[in-house]
Amino acid sequence: MHGIIHLENIEKAYFMGKQPIPVLKGITLDIFKNEYVALMGPSGSGKSTLMNILGCLDSPTAGRYILNDNDVSKMADDALAGVRNKEIGFVFQQFNLLPRLTAAENVALPLVYAGIGKKLRIEMAKDVLDKVGLADRSHHKPNELSGGQCQRVAIARALVNTPAIILADEPTGNLDSKTSIEIMDIFGAIQASGNTVVLVTHEEDIANHAHRIVRLRDGVIETDKRRADKLQPVH
Repeated sequence: MHGIIHLENIEKAYFMGKQPIPVLKGITLDIFKNEYVALMGPSGSGKSTLMNILGCLDSPTAGRYILNDNDVSKMADDALAGVRNKEIGFVFQQFNLLPRLTAAENVALPLVYAGIGKKLRIEMAKDVLDKVGLADRSHHKPNELSGGQCQRVAIARALVNTPAIILADEPTGNLDSKTSIEIMDIFGAIQASGNTVVLVTHEEDIANHAHRIVRLRDGVIETDKRRADKLQPVH
């Protein structure tokens, strides 16, 4: 039984001239629907490269990646972009908000690519902002919001397309500890409502919010442990 994410012997190498530099050296991993997984590892372990492959931002050099029953490892870029927009919501450390747009307009951006009309887009965006506790900030621009509020906007943008998977890359890296806990509580609520959440972090206390921690070292999985107090996923 495969997970919603099924990686089979994934390799990734980059080239310096003609010299291949292997980064991922045979990653096999299943992540099941509604799991909450943290990817950890020291700098250079391959976790960011793995995240880019999981998010269909990059393709593996070898191996298979089955996402929601689609083999995305061999897809052309335009097909990958379609899968990315439909299946995956991204949250980044830097928020990546457009400064001239309001919170609601930033959240609505993925819906532009989905071809949804402006009035409905803004309604949907406001609905999701409400879920992350920012209904009263929908008309504010990023420079009028705190770091924690900007990250909530970014989370709302990731959720607006109702993707199967949320990928978060160091989502608390620019936030103080109190705000970090608030943001992690939102991710917990997202997972509890049925989403699959995959988090990249180098902070143990952040990783401990997840139910399963996969540690990478030198391009391979070093350990893959489920927290004893968390139930097995429903396959």
